[in-house]
Amino acid sequence: MPAEIKVTPPKTVDEYIERCPPKVQSLLRKLRKTIIATAPDAEEKISYQIAGYKYHGMLVYFAAHKNHIGLYPAPRKVKEFKKELADYKGPKSTVQFPLDKPIPVDLVVRIVKYRMEVNLERQKKKSLR
Repeated sequence: MPAEIKVTPPKTVDEYIERCPPKVQSLLRKLRKTIIATAPDAEEKISYQIAGYKYHGMLVYFAAHKNHIGLYPAPRKVKEFKKELADYKGPKSTVQFPLDKPIPVDLVVRIVKYRMEVNLERQKKKSLR
């Protein structure tokens, strides 16, 4: 019986990205740079063994897959995003960016800004209780 190989989860986003194929690394770095530029006060972390950003609650996650990069959560039900996100595969609140296409930076910026607003509004409501 072969020995079980244990892979330790990445401890940092840099480590997460470095474990991906070079072509994917460049897309992940662009996505990371876009998120950080849009939400510079967000805390970068590894959560669920993928890259995550926290800003008054969880802001967004991203993960590399075989044929795409997933961004979570995506505001699929929000009318301002509905048509544009329809161009991308993904269940419920996920958007899948194909590996053979550039990261849609403007869309990512808008999603991150939207998520920041949602988190701030949720924080306000909590503090009023």
